[in-house]
Amino acid sequence: MRIELVKRKEHSRLMTMLSPVIAVALTLIAAALLFAVTGKDPALGLYLFFIEPLTDTWSLQEIVVKATPLVLIACGLSVCYLSNNWNIGAEGQFVFGAICGCFLPILYPGFENAATLPLMLVFGALGGAAWALIPAVLKTRFNTNEILTSLMLVYVAGLLLDYLVRGPWRDPDGFNFPESRIFSDAATLPVIGDGRMSLSAPIAVLVVIVLAVVLAKTLKGFEIRVMGESPRAGAFAGFSSKRLTLFAFALAGALAGLAGTMEVSGSLNQLLPSISPGYGFTAIIVAFLGRLNPIGILIAGFVLALSYIGGEAVQASMGVSDKIASVIQGLLLFFVLACDTLILYKIRFAMARRAAPAGEASHV
Repeated sequence: MRIELVKRKEHSRLMTMLSPVIAVALTLIAAALLFAVTGKDPALGLYLFFIEPLTDTWSLQEIVVKATPLVLIACGLSVCYLSNNWNIGAEGQFVFGAICGCFLPILYPGFENAATLPLMLVFGALGGAAWALIPAVLKTRFNTNEILTSLMLVYVAGLLLDYLVRGPWRDPDGFNFPESRIFSDAATLPVIGDGRMSLSAPIAVLVVIVLAVVLAKTLKGFEIRVMGESPRAGAFAGFSSKRLTLFAFALAGALAGLAGTMEVSGSLNQLLPSISPGYGFTAIIVAFLGRLNPIGILIAGFVLALSYIGGEAVQASMGVSDKIASVIQGLLLFFVLACDTLILYKIRFAMARRAAPAGEASHV
């Protein structure tokens, strides 16, 4: 007996809408079991992880800080995935964009005027786009697998960042610590409120609104959807698969690079050997949990940002591993994909065919 997945002729639109909610509910159940297996109180663990961060002003601001890069990166990834381009390297584009966006305050610290911050954001977006175009060009010119090339470039960008902050970009007055010089006020995003929340949050909301309009109301949005669902139909309509691949990767890289620059110029205020807790990979979960819709991504970004703050809370209060947030994020992605699979396909149990004995004659 073998298990087969058979594509459904029709699938429930209601279940499609409820799929993220079901995935979150299943994740809560799995998280409770995880706490119980490790000998911790499941009720307390769920409260500290999912509820307590929502009851404190500081935690709410930190959730916004964490959600901002997730939303920006996921918006770019959604364009790739809608157009059937599998960009897995947003983490590298985030890092390389941050590197490109920070060379002004690091190499030219005396350049302090009103143009400093806008130029940093532009350079960061261009750097991220350039890094993302590498797998895009390799795919369109040599038919290489973009999943592998974009993923491998993540580690190249990470090692480049580590080399720079430990070598030529290390702060000469930093007592030999692996970090860049502190950015000047002209290179720092304005802060909103009393916490770490900066101007990057409203910029992310603006990107969500613009992208939602582009995907729903413009010819480019129609092209993205058509080419993602049926490249053959798109070709008959005059759309170019290669040009769309370059566009999707460039846009995703630009948003990831913009997020990286705003992260280091807002929350961190300098370059460090590690500037991301895995935003580029977590944003993949955000994109699918948000159904590849910008508004849904905005909501999903806050859910995943909550997992970062909740993970820190249970680690401090219950003494669990600092990897708990990553485990729960992985469970959420698993349940999202599992629910989507069962919506589009049905399970069928089939009897395996018995192999004909050696030498047995076949009958026509």
